[in-house]
Amino acid sequence: MKLADLVDASARVAATPKRTAKIAILADLLQRTSADEIPSVIGILLGRPRQGKLGVGWATLGDSERDHTSEATLEIADVDRFLDQLAAAQGSGSQQRRSDVVHQLFSAATHDEQQYLYRMIIGEIRQGANEGVVAEAVARASDRPVADVRRAAMLLGDLGAAARQALTGLPLEDVGLTPLVGVQPMLAATATSIAEALAITGAASVEWKLDGARIQVHRLGGEVRVFTRSLHEISARVPEIVEAAMSLECDAYVLDGEALGLDFDGNPLKFQDSMSVDTSLRPFFFDVLYADGHSLIDRPLAERKLSLASIVPARLRLPTIDTNGEPDVEAAEEFGAAALAAGHEGVMVKALGSAYQAGRRGATWRKVKPVHTLDLVVLAAEWGHGRRQGFLSNLHLGARDEETGGFVMLGKTFKGLTDELLKWQTARLLELESRHTASTVFVHPQLVVEIAFDGIQTSTRYPGGVALRFARVLRYRDDKGAEEADTIATIRLLHAART
Repeated sequence: MKLADLVDASARVAATPKRTAKIAILADLLQRTSADEIPSVIGILLGRPRQGKLGVGWATLGDSERDHTSEATLEIADVDRFLDQLAAAQGSGSQQRRSDVVHQLFSAATHDEQQYLYRMIIGEIRQGANEGVVAEAVARASDRPVADVRRAAMLLGDLGAAARQALTGLPLEDVGLTPLVGVQPMLAATATSIAEALAITGAASVEWKLDGARIQVHRLGGEVRVFTRSLHEISARVPEIVEAAMSLECDAYVLDGEALGLDFDGNPLKFQDSMSVDTSLRPFFFDVLYADGHSLIDRPLAERKLSLASIVPARLRLPTIDTNGEPDVEAAEEFGAAALAAGHEGVMVKALGSAYQAGRRGATWRKVKPVHTLDLVVLAAEWGHGRRQGFLSNLHLGARDEETGGFVMLGKTFKGLTDELLKWQTARLLELESRHTASTVFVHPQLVVEIAFDGIQTSTRYPGGVALRFARVLRYRDDKGAEEADTIATIRLLHAART
């Protein structure tokens, strides 16, 4: 398949607001895709190439757009080979090698293809076709139930792999959880209080919520793989976690948990410090998805907790209590207070009867934190004054708009920024610059920042109709992409619930 076919389909998808029309366009494209090209086409469509991060900076891409061809000759396989070369460029001289590869790729592309490749590499494909739409297109093209496609994608950790299986006629119902293959993690919705969470979940497991880094640990015999929340493998970077995994008597499992950095006194470090190379990391596990040859994701949490306790010693498990819903609110609140006193974020409240909904933000899991937070995207930043002269300080914050694929501004904040964070933030935002005025640097919407706030109010100043009160920066979320930021619809619902 030619890259031009994909670029044309993407343009037509972006031009129509109708979800059914988007699905039809993409299904037609996928039916014309060869088996070997399917994972690459899915990755390029979603702006997440199968090679992962490519290490290409804005300056390199900016220089690459000068030369182009008038005839569309690039095949998907050609693009895939170039992306392989970019991903493989490491070590001394890698920047020059990447620049050479980018120049070759873009010189072989038409102007429209260049524009698409540019947006794909920097993660700004805004065509209104998210992973959900593409999954439905795969289902339509393969004549498979969309639920089967989604489940296969979750268990394989990759929609491209699931699409190839579906479109080549292989059975999806046989796809299961396999150790050493990353699985999309289950996520939690929010609740404003423990009482509210228990009213939703009924009988529940209440667990400490750590300010750590989400990890998924796989072991099969003598091999251990550690995955991040976004399914990047980091085994080589976390020897303490690999060592802890190898110390367990069970030799075939998949565990879900958090990696937490501890100081010399055993106190928890903040998220941004937990993955430091100088930090002693310790895993704390709260779920088991596979053990001794059996997948457990469809079993209730109560059973999974028993299996977890049989595999993992108490020192490597999160503190937890079981409650019987609303009657046990007082005990759960005391437990939550103990978590806060120990320096942690709050608690998770999970229905004891809940299955593990891989890749979903399940209603049966609720996170309860004393401070309201949102994960938002930095849209721009203003140059500071006084002691912040020379630094980009006041951040423009945006929520994701699922309907348009863009971002809606909610307000600004310069609060919560340490001197160290200001320096890092200034350097990083300048790398992401798209344009600037005398006072403001506008950036490509890529960085996700966790914002604490005291309330949400109606606003005529911002296009979303709402604004945050007393917003302040807690941390940058390196583990999240812009496509995972909170949505404007969620924020409007929160506002409606409090008015």
